[in-house]
Amino acid sequence: MKLKIFSVLFFSLLLCSAGTAKASLYLQQAPVSRQIEILQQEIRVLKALISNFNLRQEISADSYIAVDLSDNSTVLEKNSAKSYPIASVTKLMNAVVASENIPMSQTITLTDQMLTPFGYSPCIFTGLKISADNLLRSALTQSVNDAAEALSYFVGNEKFIGLMNQKAKELGMQDTVYYDTTGLNPANHSTAKDLSKLIAYVNQKHPELLSITKDNDFWLPDSKGNFLKFENENNFYYLPEFVGGKTGYLPEAKQTMASVFQLNGKSFGIIVLHSANRMADIFNIIRQLQNKI
Repeated sequence: MKLKIFSVLFFSLLLCSAGTAKASLYLQQAPVSRQIEILQQEIRVLKALISNFNLRQEISADSYIAVDLSDNSTVLEKNSAKSYPIASVTKLMNAVVASENIPMSQTITLTDQMLTPFGYSPCIFTGLKISADNLLRSALTQSVNDAAEALSYFVGNEKFIGLMNQKAKELGMQDTVYYDTTGLNPANHSTAKDLSKLIAYVNQKHPELLSITKDNDFWLPDSKGNFLKFENENNFYYLPEFVGGKTGYLPEAKQTMASVFQLNGKSFGIIVLHSANRMADIFNIIRQLQNKI
């Protein structure tokens, strides 16, 4: 397999305690106990990548698709037109609508109403004045639900959801519907085929959003002024082949992901829905793609 995961991950593990500590001024300034927690988390991510890379099993996802983004041709697929709950993959559409309707430098003052969804960060609290850009980064990296919700209130929550559904129609996502901004509502449904259209649009028109999803060095202060690191939920961020993407999970949705990988100089949109193990599934799909290109 041409994916250089072993060398990348082994090198990262060796340098985890040294190189990562140099990567961020905030990390250097954090208490030693917090530095250790962060490094332990990074090691867990790396070990998970290695163990899932080594799995040789059938793809567990009930639906998936791999699309060559150079011409939008389907290379691999299974049940790609079947609709499933998409969980926090919803936040990709949230990010598109926010980027196209809200100035990212706009300051938003957070209220209790904005922070009602389950799933929060100590850095996102009532009364905080925060830029739309930092809310977007919070939602796309650590998948903070109330950050995603807070973005919608700049134009109005119901109007924002309407804009998400309108954008889906504009992109030809005929089997997609959004009922909330975060993905907590299992009624948010789409298909792998529809989500491949969204990820192709993001890759072409908003590559900066994919870059955000790959960022693992994003920090904000909590209410006491202590800077905290946002843990990136998109665990492929160590891999140079990973251009970006968004994961999701709900019991009804199982594990989901919409992503872009660059393989042999070509960009592929890879979507998995209703998966028992999205990491192993995506590695399996990548192997199959590399046998075809």
